[in-house]
Amino acid sequence: MEYILIIISALLVNNIVLAQFLGVCPFLGVSTKVNTSLGMAAAVTFVMVLATIVTYLIQVYVLDKLGIGFMQTITFILVIAALVQMVEIVLKKVSQPLYQALGIFLPLITTNCAVLGVAILVIKKDYNLLEGVVFSASTALGFGLALIILAGIREQFELMDIPKAMRGVPISLITAGILALAFMGFTGIV
Repeated sequence: MEYILIIISALLVNNIVLAQFLGVCPFLGVSTKVNTSLGMAAAVTFVMVLATIVTYLIQVYVLDKLGIGFMQTITFILVIAALVQMVEIVLKKVSQPLYQALGIFLPLITTNCAVLGVAILVIKKDYNLLEGVVFSASTALGFGLALIILAGIREQFELMDIPKAMRGVPISLITAGILALAFMGFTGIV
C-alpha cells in the first residue's frame, strides 16, 4: 500500500513540474511535438531511476559513512553529469538505434534540475532504495505525463487562430498554469 501511495503522490499529486516546479526548462523547451516529448520522457525516466540508485548508494555508503553529508549537492551534480556521459558512451557502443532515439535528449538531461531534485528528495524523505526507485520512476512518469499533455495541446495550438501577441511562449505559460491548476485537483487523494 505504501508503494501505491508513493506512485500516486509522485505521479499526480506532487507532480515534479506542475507542483514542485522542477524541470520547467525542458518542460517548456521540448514540449512542442508529442514525438520529441515521448523521447524526452523515456530518456528522463531512464536517467532519473539510474541516477537515484547511484546517488542513494553514494549517500549511504560514502557520504554518510565519512560524515561529509554536506557535500551531497555538489557530489550529486557531478555524479549525474558523469552518469549521463557514461550512459551516452555505452549506448553509442552497444545500441546504436537506442542511442539515436535518446542521443539528442541525453545532454539535455544533464541540466535538468528535476533529476537532481529527485535524488535529493529520496534522501530527504528517508526512503530506502526500493522506495527511492519507485519514487523516481513515478516522478519521471509524472514528468513525462505533463510533458506529453502540454505537447499535445501545443500541437493543437498550431491548428488554431491564436492572437499574434499570445503565440508561442505566452500561450504555453498560460497552458502550463492551467495544467498545474488541473493537477491541483488531485490534492487530498493521498
